[in-house]
Amino acid sequence: MNVTLPTAEALRAALAGLLDGLPPKQATQAVDRLIANYRGTTPTDTPLLRDRSDVAAYAAYRMPATFEAVRSAVDALRDAAPDWVPATHTDVGGGTGAASWAVAGAWEGPRTTVLDWAEPALALGRELAGASGLPGLRAAEWQRARVGKDLDLDATDLVTVSYVLGELTPEARTALVDTAARAAQAVVIVEPGTPDGYARIIEARDRLIAAGLTVAAPCPHSDACPIQPGTDWCHFSARVSRSSLHRKVKGGSLPYEDEKFSYVVATRFTPGPVEARITRRPQIRKGQVLLELCTRDEALQRATVTKRHGALYRAARDIDWGDAWPPPQDTDQGPSGP
Repeated sequence: MNVTLPTAEALRAALAGLLDGLPPKQATQAVDRLIANYRGTTPTDTPLLRDRSDVAAYAAYRMPATFEAVRSAVDALRDAAPDWVPATHTDVGGGTGAASWAVAGAWEGPRTTVLDWAEPALALGRELAGASGLPGLRAAEWQRARVGKDLDLDATDLVTVSYVLGELTPEARTALVDTAARAAQAVVIVEPGTPDGYARIIEARDRLIAAGLTVAAPCPHSDACPIQPGTDWCHFSARVSRSSLHRKVKGGSLPYEDEKFSYVVATRFTPGPVEARITRRPQIRKGQVLLELCTRDEALQRATVTKRHGALYRAARDIDWGDAWPPPQDTDQGPSGP
């Protein structure tokens, strides 16, 4: 990746510069209200971000985590389609633009359009993009649009929809996913890593497949998800470094947090999905590593990699939750069964 492209550090710097001076009490009150909405189960038909204070608090509270979650999903798309480069990108419900930062960090040159119905969010997103100093983000278009069943999207290479479906009614959710599927060559949808978030992702995954797209990630196939409904849920984790501003707004002391998220990536072109995906944090034991896998042919599988697997064992000790398995250089080897 080009080192001049945006990073999490650049995003934090832009946030710190634009949000400096926001009264901590006002930010905390706004964050508390946003947390209640974020964790709620009732869809809304009005923007959650009402004014600049709400937007500033949201940006400090959620933008770094959203950026890392979308970056993980976008990285999975790049792994599945390393030669594909989008020329255009539409960020639906993009708010202050976290997903657009992730896309700008993955490819040089996509022309981005951010759609959201909260004008204060668009305004701050435009400011953050301008503060980035990066031509791709500075050239992005920020347009007010009502995100829901009546949204009309122009044809585009890539559509991102991050942490939006939970704000919509079921009818609006299905309409939005169908619209994205018609408009895009690749669709990336990210939701919270909760049972409800996963359920929305599975619903979206089914509709994308029905629309003729192929699942590129995280699943190694486009068949039905092997997880029995109500028994578990598929989600992943992204490490988020926390700035002093972030810690102040969120009331935490640790220098990092782990963002849990669920996602699906689907494409109109033929991707190269992984052979298997690690679906839980690997358990490292003495002389062995235990892996929970979703596989292309055998659905859910538990695998054990031991020292006798040599290089594969060394790779397993460094592998992470959500990574592809086996590593590309070790595709000629395989872990033992359960």
